[in-house]
Amino acid sequence: MRQLVIAERVSLIGHIVSTVFGLVGILLVIPNAQVIFNLSELAQTAIQWSMAGGGVVYMILGAAGVFLYATRILGLGRALAFLLPSVFISLGSELLGTSTGFPFGHYSYLSGLGYKIAGLVPFTIPLSWFYLGLVSYLLARAGLEVDKKPNLWRHISAIALGALLLTSWDFVLDPAMSQTSLPFWYWQQPGPFFGMPYQNFAGWLGTSSVFMAVTALLWRNNPINWERSQLNIPFAVYLSNFGFATVMSLTAGFFVPVLLGLLLGVTPAVLLWLKGSSTPVQVLMEPAEISVARLKVTAK
Repeated sequence: MRQLVIAERVSLIGHIVSTVFGLVGILLVIPNAQVIFNLSELAQTAIQWSMAGGGVVYMILGAAGVFLYATRILGLGRALAFLLPSVFISLGSELLGTSTGFPFGHYSYLSGLGYKIAGLVPFTIPLSWFYLGLVSYLLARAGLEVDKKPNLWRHISAIALGALLLTSWDFVLDPAMSQTSLPFWYWQQPGPFFGMPYQNFAGWLGTSSVFMAVTALLWRNNPINWERSQLNIPFAVYLSNFGFATVMSLTAGFFVPVLLGLLLGVTPAVLLWLKGSSTPVQVLMEPAEISVARLKVTAK
């Protein structure tokens, strides 16, 4: 267990550090390319590597850290019950979207996010659906006390809120990653929402709702016993990724998407985290057995 915790922490810290490093490269180094030529050869090599593979490492570390966290807290079975549906359903949606325009709209991925499956979708994209989808769903599920007071309404609400948290992250991320001077994908038919079609958000809500619903069915007979501190990591992962998207969008002048994301994503996430982390911990005490030795007293 100790090795699992160490690997989890290393992955999550590396994920956050790579986020900061990526922001520095995109916002400071690239606009001032002449600075690179004044650096040492080693520094130039590091910058070139980070620009070529930093996004890939960022998402791999995020997925690895969240999967290890889920395995430690939820168990391997529940971790896989989210990983497999989220990866395969999101990959199917992305392949369909890049081929036909449904359900997100007509778009294509550029280079920078790793090997493309079928020449269309970078392999890192389903990983991002997994780890951000899981932290979003866990925040919603714990905040609504689905495992403490299970009923159909709470399950449906947790799926809807989890999908909303994930989609709100895309409100902020998509304009910065598709409409700036260094895009990672582009819209073949730009839409009215800062270059994105409204259909994109319906696709996000629909795709995430489907794999979260599948997970809810797979978890239905295996409730989670939450502790107060166990939501801190999902909350931190959500905020750090939202922060990355926010800085990118604000730098590009996209203020409205950030405001929408704060309203529909960060605010509910904070409230759900507060509600979930304030749930009393149930401590099961096993009855102690007290053995009293018989004393035989002989009176003379």
